Amino acid sequence: MPISDTVRLGDGVTIHHPQLVNLYGCAVGAGSRVGAFVEIQKNAAVGERCKISSHTFICEGVTIEDEVFVGHGVMFINDIFPAAANEDGSAQGEADWTVVPTLIKRRASIGSNATIMGGVTGGTGALVGAGAVVTKDVPDYAIVAGVPAKVVGDTREKR
Repeated sequence: MPISDTVRLGDGVTIHHPQLVNLYGCAVGAGSRVGAFVEIQKNAAVGERCKISSHTFICEGVTIEDEVFVGHGVMFINDIFPAAANEDGSAQGEADWTVVPTLIKRRASIGSNATIMGGVTGGTGALVGAGAVVTKDVPDYAIVAGVPAKVVGDTREKR
């Protein structure tokens, strides 16, 4: 089943193609929309009235507040030093690494194909440009773009 019975869905959540998503152990708030080929892992949370576009990966430890737009193919990272095996060659398990939490604040927008590194906070009303790699916190209402992402403007000036 692509949507596990461990998922908490708020009222009015729309999952456009439920057979084409992978949701488990997560929460999706009321009125949010989830596109095809989205994975939302355990211990991740999506707020109310969010739009999660297709091909997006929201990993464990990510919290997305209300009214956030997440574009197509956005990738969240929760491990700063990933490894498949321990020093002794044994396969890593849950106890062998630590989730690095990420927070995206209310009304932020993340452009298609952006990558958000673990431990980052995306500010209220901030805008992440398409293809950006966000390695540092994004201030409230900042527009960031590039690799690595740098502040290039303010969303309050664009409205």
